[in-house]
Amino acid sequence: MYHTTGFAKDEIIDLCALIYANEEDCDIDPWPLSLGLYKSVVIALTYMRRNHVQQELAETHKTSQPTISRANSRITSRLAIVLAPFVPTADDLDPDTQYIYDGTLLPCWSWRGHRELYSGKRKTTGKNVQVACNLYGQLAWISDPVDGSRHDAHCIDESSVLAGFPEGSQMGDKGYIGKGMITPIRKPEFRDLVDWEKEFSTQVNRIRYMIEQVIANFKTWRIMHTDYRRPIDTFDTTISAVVGLHFYRMT
Repeated sequence: MYHTTGFAKDEIIDLCALIYANEEDCDIDPWPLSLGLYKSVVIALTYMRRNHVQQELAETHKTSQPTISRANSRITSRLAIVLAPFVPTADDLDPDTQYIYDGTLLPCWSWRGHRELYSGKRKTTGKNVQVACNLYGQLAWISDPVDGSRHDAHCIDESSVLAGFPEGSQMGDKGYIGKGMITPIRKPEFRDLVDWEKEFSTQVNRIRYMIEQVIANFKTWRIMHTDYRRPIDTFDTTISAVVGLHFYRMT
């Protein structure tokens, strides 16, 4: 169960309890009655963790693909709601802590017709999220998703996460040059970097590798690393659900 969903059975039961406790005002069936709550949660977690094709899940659970689709849709939206209290906001970051930031694209190349989602840097469509960890490599924050065509510098500004931090106290890559952060030095147009500039950039990158590991760990949720095939207007909700699940596991 753990290797399929990322959660042990007891943890899945706890998630079911959270969902059930928030269904008093629901005027439609909150999950497919033929599956029940527990199996619906297992299906949704498996889909997000492994990004299986829904028809495969239907064969595994001996039901129809539309039933799997309903389970995914309804459970994902409820997880996004009930797990929101576990997700830190930009205001929750400690102003006395140094954080490392980086942006990453959550791809959805099945929706390549949506040009607003196209990232020229990564050559595919997706949603951009900003991620922060502390100097010990502990995940601290993930931003709301922004269209993939937007640069990291724009996304970090839109999140307002740097507000309240002294200039030069936070760290990022070259994409954040001009944002008052410690970054590697960009090569000037008409000369090579001198030795001290190369050494400075090397030292920054040796620290920055931790945020890359944090992002790689987040993307063990394969739905965040491979193609998103469900309707594109559900992508933000799925991202919120996965972010909530990721922080919930940390607690």
